[in-house]
Amino acid sequence: MDIQNLEQRITRVEDLEAVKQLKARYCEICDDDHDPKRITTLFTEDAIWEGPAIGRAQGHAEIRALFEGFQQQIRFSQHMVMNPVIEIDGDRARGRWYFLGMFTFYEGNQAKWLTARYHEDYVKSSGEWKISRLQVKGPAMSVDYEKGWAPRAPSSDG
Repeated sequence: MDIQNLEQRITRVEDLEAVKQLKARYCEICDDDHDPKRITTLFTEDAIWEGPAIGRAQGHAEIRALFEGFQQQIRFSQHMVMNPVIEIDGDRARGRWYFLGMFTFYEGNQAKWLTARYHEDYVKSSGEWKISRLQVKGPAMSVDYEKGWAPRAPSSDG
């Protein structure tokens, strides 16, 4: 095995881990009262955050305002992401994640289960990965905690 090939493989593994850590920090900040100041540190200056029924924010100022809105709506959240598919291409990457979240909303003290998919683009600049585009696909499911998802789940017997 030549050294150049080994260096490329190590860089790829380090980049994959850095993108996973970036996503973990995103979830941590969301669950820390959707801190609008900290969240922008994860995004490029011209980044886009978008989700159906939520809207679209572009750039740090709009993303900060979006998260200030989340602070007014969400009393508690627990973001869990899993099953990442991350494709590295030099200083760019794409990622897809499954999302499962528990939320309590201020309005009516509603507790909900939410599932969705994250589709994201990343850029590596000065050795640091940042989110350049985050799209929430879904929600695949949004149900009241008390009712659960079983009444709405399709039958496995056809």
